[in-house]
Amino acid sequence: MKIWAISDTHGFHEQLVVPIGIDMIIHAGDVSNTRNVGVNCNEVALFLNWYENINVKYKLLVAGNHDGSIEHRLINPRDFKSVTYLEHEPVEIDGIKFFGSPYTPTFCDWSFMKARHNMHELWQEMPQDTNVLITHGPPWGVLDLTINPKNEYEVVGDKSLAKRVVNVAPRYHIFGHIHNCEEIQNAGVRSIANRPTTYINASTVTDGQFKLGLTSNGHVFEI
Repeated sequence: MKIWAISDTHGFHEQLVVPIGIDMIIHAGDVSNTRNVGVNCNEVALFLNWYENINVKYKLLVAGNHDGSIEHRLINPRDFKSVTYLEHEPVEIDGIKFFGSPYTPTFCDWSFMKARHNMHELWQEMPQDTNVLITHGPPWGVLDLTINPKNEYEVVGDKSLAKRVVNVAPRYHIFGHIHNCEEIQNAGVRSIANRPTTYINASTVTDGQFKLGLTSNGHVFEI
């Protein structure tokens, strides 16, 4: 199966170029950008209408912290029949076992967030036989480098998630949430020695350069 992984389109989805010959699209969250849930609902609806009309057999979606209208149940991605929406749950497609979750450690007042000390219990609910893991946020130490308000480099991923991924060992872990910025390239693919998991940060925007629209077209892989 050939899969196109994308994330963090933040309203710029129509700039994407759909690859030829793919069997599935996975979007790992942040289809919208606006905090106001009414405006957010309109932005999410525009994305879902676009997503539903792409001529690809399978389309998976996980929400992100900027998708507040989904968390507040103002719009339900399950109403879009060709879209498989995963909210901390598994699905099996063509013998491949996927698990998708929108949750990230708390940062400001956004959506689908939990305190870091509660994340361990949450990730224990991930099935042990997961082949492809889709989370909005990254695991700690993998494509999660950013610059904090003190202008210092900092890794900000989820330590509990990182430990669970090592334990479950999915073939692929797809996420976004932490974008590229001027000095740091997070979007991309990373393999780590002695680990069977390939990590993909599928973010498509660059912090501080939203006026440019998308700066990545995601990543295609096969499983």
